[in-house]
Amino acid sequence: MRLLPKLFLCVIPSFLLFTGCSSTPQDRISQNRALYESFPADVQTKVSAGQVDIGFTPDMVRLAMGKPHKIYNRADAQGESEVWVFAKPKPQFSFGIGVGGYSGGGGSGTSTGVGVSTTTAPDDGEYMRVVFKGGRVTGVERTSSG
Repeated sequence: MRLLPKLFLCVIPSFLLFTGCSSTPQDRISQNRALYESFPADVQTKVSAGQVDIGFTPDMVRLAMGKPHKIYNRADAQGESEVWVFAKPKPQFSFGIGVGGYSGGGGSGTSTGVGVSTTTAPDDGEYMRVVFKGGRVTGVERTSSG
């Protein structure tokens, strides 16, 4: 059973790595400094605070909020619009363990493997929708808990 302690030495750091990877506005700004600095001062203030406002471009929203959970198109009496949905990640963790062995032909071998994944469940934890028309935010919908 010497494999078990080694296995946990791989699983625990992997879990922490994957669950600890949440991007903040400051992370996104530092990776896109020139884009951020091209925004007006009032937009920079809102983006830094992770806020979205009417008139924002998709780039402004991405820097403020990160990648949307999903994107869909809507048609109504006013025309076509694009809706970005943002959701809080629900911690979900799964892992698998595999062990294999071979013996024959004058040789032998063993192998082990570990897989770790984290994910956000679809439609779970939705807290905001951002509506775009003509490349600009025309609406921001928030849940009462968001």
